[in-house]
Amino acid sequence: MSRIFYDQMVTDARHAGLDCRGGFHPAVDDQVPEIGTGRRPGTLVLLGFAGSSQWPSFEASEEFRDGLGDPLDRWSRRVIDGLAARFGAGSAYPFGGPPWWPFQRWAMKAEGLRASPLGILMHPQFGLWHSYRGALLFAERIELPAPGLSPHPCDTCLTKPCLHTCPVNAVHPDRYEAGRCRDFVRSAQGSDCRQSGCLARRACPVGAEHRQGVREAAFHMAAFVR
Repeated sequence: MSRIFYDQMVTDARHAGLDCRGGFHPAVDDQVPEIGTGRRPGTLVLLGFAGSSQWPSFEASEEFRDGLGDPLDRWSRRVIDGLAARFGAGSAYPFGGPPWWPFQRWAMKAEGLRASPLGILMHPQFGLWHSYRGALLFAERIELPAPGLSPHPCDTCLTKPCLHTCPVNAVHPDRYEAGRCRDFVRSAQGSDCRQSGCLARRACPVGAEHRQGVREAAFHMAAFVR
């Protein structure tokens, strides 16, 4: 299928509140699920947030306001299942497992990204301020944009402030101590992280203009401490 089909997906996804985050043509070892019974996908397209421009769509949704659990996951599933029905695709999600699909590996293949010292994939434009909410799976091979070939920003970052900003030293080059981080964020001393987002993540200079707003950051940190 032609690139025009992908471009239409980009337009429709943005209207629905998500960005198309690239895609690839799966090989057997990519662990992409079958579509229906026995149909191997010819194309996978990732959907997610890039910066904070998609947040208002979610914040205006019924899922955000209804007081029930997992509002972002429920909104993501509704929106992406709607896009899947419109384009004749299957869908997969980074939540709701098992099975747990390898979204980070898919993202590295789709967008040519590499991990930051925090473990979050580093985007050359959006820095650490992006995420993946799901994927569309197509039986057909769709013409896709080539992954970006931008230099990895972390390779030229000499000071790596992300590794030296955590108030409780929960971030290390080879590991992340989630329990220590969570305990601190829950405490009175952790109010800055709890209300405005992770200090170590905010210390990264790449894509700083795309950082989460206070309401978005507080939402994600509340989900983290739960």
